[in-house]
Amino acid sequence: MDPVTIVILLAVVAIAIIIVIANFHIVPQSKAYVIERVGSYLKTWKAGPHFKRPFFDRVVKKINLMEQVADFPPQPVITKDNVRMQIDTVVFFQITDCKLYTYGHTTPMSAIENLTATTLRNIIGELELDNTLTSRDLINTKMRAILDEATDPWGIKVTRVELKNIIPPKEIQDAMEKQMKAERERREAILRAEGEKNATILVAQGKKESMILEAEAQKQAQILQAEAVKESRIREAEGQAEAILAIQKATADGIRMINEANPGEGMLTLRRFEAFEKVADGKATKIIIPSEIQSIAGLVSSIKEVATDPEQGQAEAPKA
Repeated sequence: MDPVTIVILLAVVAIAIIIVIANFHIVPQSKAYVIERVGSYLKTWKAGPHFKRPFFDRVVKKINLMEQVADFPPQPVITKDNVRMQIDTVVFFQITDCKLYTYGHTTPMSAIENLTATTLRNIIGELELDNTLTSRDLINTKMRAILDEATDPWGIKVTRVELKNIIPPKEIQDAMEKQMKAERERREAILRAEGEKNATILVAQGKKESMILEAEAQKQAQILQAEAVKESRIREAEGQAEAILAIQKATADGIRMINEANPGEGMLTLRRFEAFEKVADGKATKIIIPSEIQSIAGLVSSIKEVATDPEQGQAEAPKA
């Protein structure tokens, strides 16, 4: 084969390989390619390998299908009560229709930014300053609904809108800081008062519980003391009863022994005198003497007088 022919064939093969490689595409995950054929929309490639027709097909746009964030610079707005401020907005969106996104608008991101600014001015213009500062959720919801409806023809879905920052004028910021400081001081005073109140209540409760415990302790002490006195008296009474029983038993045993011994009349008379002697030694001013002891005592007294009076003894001697 002619060397020139070989070179030509090799060149053709190389060109064919280059063309095939150039027209072979692998679409990654979360991406999409918009394909045109001879200037008209053909189809949208999803993830995976694809081959386009050389010289006729071309990739018009590579689109990211993941959720994206557009952080726009602060926009000047005026509230219903004529307060000028700036609001920084963040828009979260996702491309849902690649064909509409490609052919729906020339610069969709610029359109979203302008639409966001216009919508924000309209919503804030209907609110006063206080409502603007306290109604972020309401503003976010309204803006998301309006932007989502407006961007739907562009193949874009607005998933969320957030007011990133609200910047009021300097004098209003100073007034707000003073108000916040006063509010913090007021809350601090309330918390301090509540703390002192709780502390007073706790101290009073502690004293009350202490007094209750002390009264309970005194009550228990009195009960224990009364029980001790009661027990002492019971023991003392039991001792006295046992002593009386012992004395009575001894007396009964003595009487029984005397009865068993069968003492004579003289012994009994002697015992009567001993008993009389003990009675006479007492402090009683009146003494009741049994009749039999009185007769014996009179006899003893008469004998004692005769023995001590000699004259009477001599005079009465002859009569004997």
